[in-house]
Amino acid sequence: MSYEKDFSKTDYSSPSDEPPTRLGAPNDLATYHEHDVFGHEENHQIKYKTLSWQLVAVLMIAEIVSNGMLSLPSSLAVVGIVPGLILIVFLGIFATYTSWLLVKFKLRHPEVHNMGDAGLILFGRFGRELLAFGTVVFAVFATGGQLLAGQIALGALSNNKLCLMLYTGIFAVPTLIFSAPRTLDRLSWLSVPSVISIIVAGIVGMVGAGLHPTPDRTISVTVNTNFYAAFVSITNPVFSYAGHFMFFILVSEMKRPQDAMKAAYVLQGFATTFYAVFAIVIYIYIGDGVLSPAFSSLDSVWMKAAYGVAIPNFLIAGSLYAHTASKLFFVRLFRNSRHLHSHTFTGWFTWVVLILLVNAAAFVLAVGVPIFSYLIGIAASLFASWYTYGIAGAFWLHDSYHDGDGVRTWRRKWFQTTLAMATFAAGAFICVAGTYVTIKAIVEAYNSGAVGRPFSC
Repeated sequence: MSYEKDFSKTDYSSPSDEPPTRLGAPNDLATYHEHDVFGHEENHQIKYKTLSWQLVAVLMIAEIVSNGMLSLPSSLAVVGIVPGLILIVFLGIFATYTSWLLVKFKLRHPEVHNMGDAGLILFGRFGRELLAFGTVVFAVFATGGQLLAGQIALGALSNNKLCLMLYTGIFAVPTLIFSAPRTLDRLSWLSVPSVISIIVAGIVGMVGAGLHPTPDRTISVTVNTNFYAAFVSITNPVFSYAGHFMFFILVSEMKRPQDAMKAAYVLQGFATTFYAVFAIVIYIYIGDGVLSPAFSSLDSVWMKAAYGVAIPNFLIAGSLYAHTASKLFFVRLFRNSRHLHSHTFTGWFTWVVLILLVNAAAFVLAVGVPIFSYLIGIAASLFASWYTYGIAGAFWLHDSYHDGDGVRTWRRKWFQTTLAMATFAAGAFICVAGTYVTIKAIVEAYNSGAVGRPFSC
């Protein structure tokens, strides 16, 4: 496929305009930067495009390989070690493919900063608002999920001596502070210790499980189960790769966006390997009774050690999610204005207000909604299923249609077309099935009396 572009026929002024009719990607870096969301930044006070692909890889790992891995051993307990391992590896390969599609789409469309901008190109103004809304909702819910992870960690370290809501509040303060930098470059350096912490925490957890295995444990190679139980467990590995909704924002702040796939390869290679090793080791030593999060199944001393080491990762991951939601609003408000690149009162005041609102919303949801953990699952099913898997197929179908000869291009490249359509269908299936099983889980939780009160300890 040719990625040549006739820039004279494309309007890149603002994503609030109608989507371009000619699509492609620039062949040189200078042309790309001329048309991307931040433009040329040589004379600006605030420079966004400062990230190397190595730092983007670190940011991706810090965001994705977080507390999501702690649910994977329990998934193996439901479906068995062999199906679980196959699923983890397959989803890693699948996520790598969809990463490639997202990066190619971004390089063809430099003006795309977030999923909302991509939605404008695919579906018009309605698509922009829907995908932007989903990005913000998922980012806020994911921030709240990290606050709950911090709550669990602090509670484990202190033997739950304080009110759980207080632990969440304590954890919310540094999360707010770390999400405050205007550029991802500042957060990227904070992500280095974050990645180290989750790696070390995983190793500590595996060592603790090996030294204190569960006596008389049962390990299942395969398990016969029903669709509901199986898919509930499958959502854990499915959404452990759910970081694609940030890819456009991350690539937009790279010095060389053409290197974005290097970061994606590092991310998916590391995540898939680490997920598989961690899930298998913990499951083998703990057995079918493993809890989610998995660290809670460890001996008390090792549980505290693992949670303690993992806290920096929970903090930075939450900060990245809050930063993402705030950045989408900020760029939407001040795109092509001096407030985006200059130290103006309006710019900084707006940024601080957005950071406060996003973090406050995450905190209130985390402590005020008793079924919040289930709502995270619904948000992931409705949006992350598309951002990570399904919509990537639509990106390829759209660009191949407009860059080539329409349907004739689809027919000529039938294998890629079939794969893209299958990707879109997979996203739709995960969305519908994930929403169904999560709603059913909420109903069962209410019927069993497992749902607590809002703002309670």
